[in-house]
Amino acid sequence: MEPPEMINAGELVLKRWELEWAPAAVEAIQESLPELRQFLPWATDTYGLEESREYIARSRADWDAGTQYNYAIFTAIGELAGSIGLMTRMGPGVLEIGYWTRTPYAGRGFMTAAVRALTRVALTLPGIERVAIKHDEANKASGAVAIKAGFAEAAREDREVEAPGESGTTIIRIYPSVDSSPPATA
Repeated sequence: MEPPEMINAGELVLKRWELEWAPAAVEAIQESLPELRQFLPWATDTYGLEESREYIARSRADWDAGTQYNYAIFTAIGELAGSIGLMTRMGPGVLEIGYWTRTPYAGRGFMTAAVRALTRVALTLPGIERVAIKHDEANKASGAVAIKAGFAEAAREDREVEAPGESGTTIIRIYPSVDSSPPATA
């Protein structure tokens, strides 16, 4: 099971992370820290080139191992708009999507388009029956993306708070749910 290394998503292109994009990732993360640090424990003032290179190297190794498939999200003119990935950690038959958006691209429908595109790809992979998104209850932006992409709430879990904006309640959203229709095209 391996998704394609590049996915077209309307105005966006999802590409498997490359080490040469590490400086752009640092710039995007530092620019977006006020929003990202609320829900992502790794998003700190000290996130720099070394951390970015480590993330990309780990992403490439995880891809090769078949445990996680991370993509950089680029606009049609080549600007880094965020990151998205498929993770196998929920067990057989399910892939989990995780994502973050660069602040200037938030609220423009880009992440919803990326989630829809990645969901369509995930459901074509052998043995995959469902796609999940987990987000903290307080992360309204991530929840809105999941809902717009057609994911329905399936469960809630309590967990330890790891970032300042978190509530400690994780909402698990699943696609397809019993009443889901296919994700709309971007």
